[in-house]
Amino acid sequence: MEVFIDKLKEVLQSVLPITILVIILHFTIAPLPGIEFSRFLFGALLIIMGLAVFLFGVDIGITSIGNYLGKEIARSNSLKLVLVMGLILGFFISIAEPDLIILANQVSEVTDGAIPSTVLLVVVSVGIAFMMTIGLFRIVYRYPLRNIFFVIYTLIFLLAIFSSNDLFAIAFDASGSTTGALTVPFMLALATGVASLNHDSKSAEIDSFGLVGVASSGAILSVLILGLFTGDSGITGTLSVDVGAYTSWVVPFTDTLPHMALETVLSIAPILIIFVCYNLFVAKRKMQTADFKRAMLGLLYLYVGLVLFLTGVNAGFLNVGRQLGMTIAGMDSKWPVLFIGLLLGLVVILAEPAVYVLTHQIEDVTNGSVKRSVVLVFLSVGVGLAVLLSVVRVLVPEILLWHYLVPGYIIALVLAFRVPNLFVGMAFDAGGVASGPMTATFILAFIQGVADITPHSNVLLDGFGMIAMVAMMPILSLQLLGAIYQQRSKKEGI
Repeated sequence: MEVFIDKLKEVLQSVLPITILVIILHFTIAPLPGIEFSRFLFGALLIIMGLAVFLFGVDIGITSIGNYLGKEIARSNSLKLVLVMGLILGFFISIAEPDLIILANQVSEVTDGAIPSTVLLVVVSVGIAFMMTIGLFRIVYRYPLRNIFFVIYTLIFLLAIFSSNDLFAIAFDASGSTTGALTVPFMLALATGVASLNHDSKSAEIDSFGLVGVASSGAILSVLILGLFTGDSGITGTLSVDVGAYTSWVVPFTDTLPHMALETVLSIAPILIIFVCYNLFVAKRKMQTADFKRAMLGLLYLYVGLVLFLTGVNAGFLNVGRQLGMTIAGMDSKWPVLFIGLLLGLVVILAEPAVYVLTHQIEDVTNGSVKRSVVLVFLSVGVGLAVLLSVVRVLVPEILLWHYLVPGYIIALVLAFRVPNLFVGMAFDAGGVASGPMTATFILAFIQGVADITPHSNVLLDGFGMIAMVAMMPILSLQLLGAIYQQRSKKEGI
């Protein structure tokens, strides 16, 4: 119980900033309808409770499962097992990810079926599976992470030359959509488990990071390769937006809860089935019964927490984000929407479930030499700037997504060869972590609200690419932290 109370205190510190900001906006420049405001407050309560229960479940459930499977893969010293486990885990975790399913359906709809949702789902999942396997091989054989990312992103931008602006945005958004609240903690634990058997503690520390970044790049590559075969499948259709006209603030939650319960089952099922089958039929060292029961209990907590969290986000926060975007962007001056966009980015990232997991793992793996609070500040600034730049892109139609992403990733790759190895893996993992459910709902809805009220903008076109921006900026900000860390270490050494 004491552990849960500690989680609850930390979650309150994470969720209260965004809640207080919206309340201030409601009572000052952007008043919300009564029902919407009540939905938001109840949604915030669900998010706080759900996130605390979820993180408690992560600690005793998904982390122990990931560490166990990671150690088993490393102990086997078998190329075949690394290959098979990487492909199976990568494919089934990805294809069951609710955010990716939603994105695939949207892409199919707006391309008038030129890219069917099933095709996109399978292609992206194959890409994730392939790159996750590469990521596991990299940890086992200790290949430099910066070299891997240099090859990956060189290939990505070569392929991007042959793609349309729309497909370019969809590819990077697909990468963000595959790293959900559940898959990121599992991948982090898996990487830590594989790396932990390295007798060189410094190498183990470095190799604990980078798997999320490598795996998520598979989504970008696969979509761009798909584009070579489908041709220029630009956005020609429209996306139907269903905004329910509710007369009670309770109904959206009762409507949303069953959908979130089913989606969460689909997310957990692949990990659960693979873990149980491996433990029963393949493992030479089976997990002890007490540990197995504890892991199952952890998954139950995780399930309940994630359902509550997602229900709060989708039923409580989604419409509020859109309303705020429309109201603030509709003002005579554009400075308020730029400033509020920056503020929302700064505080929303604190409430992302996987951010909590990553920042704690960074502090644990580095034995406190890289403080969680410092990482959070740099992450927060990165995402704040990403949202600010996304708003600028909506307001200034001449700015295209690649104007941001190409120079951004070039700078990121240059920094990767100049900062400590540890920060390279941390930074690229953070890119996947930042684009979680809070960003994909609340911030995306805010950007769409801004686009909705801006005359020359397209709600859908300006929506695609926002997740890509949120995924890129933390890569830059954490590598800048690495450069500062390196300079400080040199001074202390002198």
